[in-house]
This record gives sequence, C-alpha cells and structure tokens, in this order.
Amino acid sequence: MPATQTGKILVTGANGYIGLWVVDALLKQNYSVRSAVRSASKAAELQTLFGSYGTKHETAIVEDITSPGAFDESVKGVDGIVHLASPFHMHAKTPSELIDPAVGGAVGVLTSAFKCGHTVKRVVLTSSTASISQSSPGNHVLSEVDWTDSVKIVEEQGDKASPFIMYRASKSLAEQAAWKFVREHKPQWDLVTACPPYVFGPLFPGSSATLGSSMEDWYNTVVKGTKTADTLANVGAAWIDVRDAARAHVLALQKEEAGNERILIVTGHYKFQDWVNSARKFDPELPKGNESYKPEEAVHQTIFKSDKAARLLGLTNLLSMDQTSQDTLEDLKSRQLL
Repeated sequence: MPATQTGKILVTGANGYIGLWVVDALLKQNYSVRSAVRSASKAAELQTLFGSYGTKHETAIVEDITSPGAFDESVKGVDGIVHLASPFHMHAKTPSELIDPAVGGAVGVLTSAFKCGHTVKRVVLTSSTASISQSSPGNHVLSEVDWTDSVKIVEEQGDKASPFIMYRASKSLAEQAAWKFVREHKPQWDLVTACPPYVFGPLFPGSSATLGSSMEDWYNTVVKGTKTADTLANVGAAWIDVRDAARAHVLALQKEEAGNERILIVTGHYKFQDWVNSARKFDPELPKGNESYKPEEAVHQTIFKSDKAARLLGLTNLLSMDQTSQDTLEDLKSRQLL
C-alpha cells in the first residue's frame, strides 16, 4: 500500500500531550489535519493554537470513542489516520476501566475507516512498550515480536491486579485487536503500530495541557524530589522525547516499508537518577537525589531493541536526555511550575 506523504490526516486524541506535537509536525510538513477531540472547548483551543494554518486545520468532535460509528464522519475524505486517543493513568479500579476504551477506540476507528474511509491509505495506531513489557522477574531483551504477560495476570487477578498491569493489558489487547481486525477484514489501507515507552519533554507551547502520567512522574522525581535514594538508583525504564515520538508517527505515515509493521520507538534507557543528574546541569538548585549513584554500574532489567525504527522509518538523530531536560525545565518555568 502506498504511504501517505500528502493529503489530509485525521488525528484522534489531538489535544493530548503527544497529539498536539503530532498535529504540529503534520502541519509543518504541509499536510492538512482534522483534529478529533471530545468537546467544543477543546476544539476551540486547537483552532486557536493552529489558527495560522487557516483551512489546513479543522476539528471534529467525538464525545465517546467507544460508541458505535463514533468516527464514521471523521474518517471521510482523509488520506491517513493517527489514532492516539486511549486512556493512560494509574488509578484504575477495574481492568475494564482501561481495557474497554482502549480496545473499543482502536476497533472503532478501524471499523469506521473500513466502512467510510474510502480514501484512507494508512492507519498509524499508538501502542506502547507496555504491550511488550514483561512482569516476570529477571533480565529481558525485548523486541517487536514480544507481547506482555500482563493480559494473563489480569485474567487471573481481575480487580486485584495493579493499575500498572491493567494499563499494560489494555495496550496489548487494543493492539492485538487492531491486528486481528486487519487479518480478518483485509482493508484497503495498511496498519502501523508505534510502540513508544515513557514519553518526556515540554508541553506544547501555548497549550493549556496539564502534566500527564509520564511527565507528572518526571516532575515529581526531578523537581519535587519525591523518590527514595534506592528508587532513584535502581528503578527506571525506557524513554523518548515527545517531539521525536511525534516525528516517528509522521514517518510511520510516510514510509512505504513501514506498512503492516509493529515498530518500537525508543531513545534509550534510564534510572531515575539519570534524569536528576541531567536536569541539575541546567538548574543546580534542584534536589540532588542519590549522589552515590554510578551510571556506569546501572543494570537495566529490560532492554528494548529498537533498531527497526531507524531501519524502516529513518528515525535517527534523536534528542538527547540533556536536551529534553533543558527544554522541559524551560517549559515548566514558563508555566510557573518551577
């Protein structure tokens, strides 16, 4: 299937942390964008943020992404879709709180694209390393062929599973449902799933967006100093800058060879103290954290092999940890959060 290098792109969850940067990246590359959001107030904010693009940016209101036919109108006349809308938080009480909207939204937008999106060439669905990560102890080297064990854990534990496990299961089930849809329906468009890890970096300039789950954790760790010395030195994950994550989504639309591929988009791996040390280069008044930490001795229990992104997408020259820290701190200061 030809890639989508021009035309109009539907972006769901367009007012979200990653979504705003995706819309911006698309408009800067001369695409037209239809931003799907849940309310008129959110639509109005996006029209203000991207008003300089005139008719190249429009909005669509989809109040409930799980309702049947929710995206039927939104997909009409678009050449590609970036589906970002999915819940990400760590306070779910039951698995269905996360799983239902994640799976329902993914299948819903694909169903609408199949029925009504006759001009659609490619759909990019935002998944996550959460759909790949393992809960079992030990060291793991993971790639796009792996799937999380969290679905099985949720099946066994139900409401007693941790919200983090519930979230992992929701991302895995949504992505698997998307691939199943493609296998069964053989649509005229192809699918790419992008799997980012924790996403850090500045909020979109001028937006009223608040810190999401990833950035709230970064803020509490680096600015508020809420983590213990042991956690700072021994707990971490993988990461990517939000602007690189947005760039990856655009490339996933553009690169023909990315069609029907699952792609990890990862910059690197960290322990939380790495971020503390990085941020303190630009603001020495921030909490020192664990000064005994030795980065060269850090052991990452999970490593994601992300060479596929460079090979298929050309995703290279990723922003460094120091650049992300510097830009994030400047953004926090501009919002009087620092």
